[in-house]
Amino acid sequence: MDNISFTKRLAQAEDAEIGEAFNSFMHTAARTALTAVLFEEVESLCGQAYHPNEEGDCKRAGSAPGRYFFGSDEIPVSRPRVRRHKNGKSEEVKLNSYQAAQSRDSLHDAMLRAFSAGVSSRDQKRMFNNASGTSHGEVSRLWEREGLRCIEELRGRDLSQTDYVALMLDGIGLGNDLCAIAALGITVDGDKHILDFQIGASENLEACTDLLSRITERGFKPRRRLLAITDGSKALRKGVRKHWPDAIIQRCLIHKARNVKGYLSRRHHGEVDRLFTRLRKAEGLEAAEECLKQLRDFLQGKNAQALASLEEAGDELLAVHRLGAPSTLNKTLLNTNCIENSFRNVRAKIRRVTRWRAETQMASKWMAYALLEAERGFRKINSYKDVVKLASILESFSPPPPEEGEKASPSSSTLDPELATEYKS
Repeated sequence: MDNISFTKRLAQAEDAEIGEAFNSFMHTAARTALTAVLFEEVESLCGQAYHPNEEGDCKRAGSAPGRYFFGSDEIPVSRPRVRRHKNGKSEEVKLNSYQAAQSRDSLHDAMLRAFSAGVSSRDQKRMFNNASGTSHGEVSRLWEREGLRCIEELRGRDLSQTDYVALMLDGIGLGNDLCAIAALGITVDGDKHILDFQIGASENLEACTDLLSRITERGFKPRRRLLAITDGSKALRKGVRKHWPDAIIQRCLIHKARNVKGYLSRRHHGEVDRLFTRLRKAEGLEAAEECLKQLRDFLQGKNAQALASLEEAGDELLAVHRLGAPSTLNKTLLNTNCIENSFRNVRAKIRRVTRWRAETQMASKWMAYALLEAERGFRKINSYKDVVKLASILESFSPPPPEEGEKASPSSSTLDPELATEYKS
């Protein structure tokens, strides 16, 4: 089919047939080009047709059914055969052009995209018209390699060249006795980066320590006091203190509101949400302390356990307010939503996993893949230009000394009391 006849056919085709006509033309052109390349290679090995190269070892050996891949489509083709005769032995010669035409790279890319979009491994054959290499086992082997690549990509990043101001830590449950802790960094330019993750049985100190040790080895070294935002886990808090004793820890207000509501009747949940919302929007330490006082007063007569849960956080509830950070950053720094939003993507990707195999790297592959996918949609944080002001505050911030008879708060003390002995020397 030459270009003139193809142009005429397009002119005569109905709107609904134009796409089919173009697709047919491209397939025909690809087949014609492949056939020409195959015969050119055969001629270079065996000589011209009907004029064989008498001095050569290669001879034409007819043809055989074959196939090649055009994009993700598998198309049958009649391939020429060549045999080499040497020292009384005969063997078939593999044509380089035919080997190249059998490359499944485009098909494999399409299979991985389909898999990530939710197409099960068993439905891939039907999706790609039963093309060879689309079996359930082949999809599993592709995912095995892709998962390892994602782990290497995420954990192979050099963190030493980036100026990080804040660190967020949070965990997500994957299954029974299986949990992942993720670390996210916020740069001085307001960008968000997934730093790493660690799989464990729970949010325990060992898993958190391994995670923070790994990002430290990869170059995560804050150039000023570190602001860490956590979900309230004691293990995460201890892990941060172990690596950065002078870190300022901010408790996630959304997690704390959730904990407090767990002790209250549902009829009080609306008021608790309203008071915590006021606390998150409070501008300045004085306004934040007033909101916290109203929250305490409300819980005072409702439930002792709810009040104890609030008091347990201490001054970590107001760490960012105490810094004097721009209130425009409250929306980002008073909670771990930056990670929670990434976990939504993780849950969407792992929803089809019904059985986690803790003895393998299965969970690590899924987490690395899902977190990288989430990171591709990251944007700068709200009011990112004010992060420079926060960095300047962290460079010069020194907490006020506790009043006489008053114990220093965890967020303002240099060392965590529980780790004081460890760092005493």
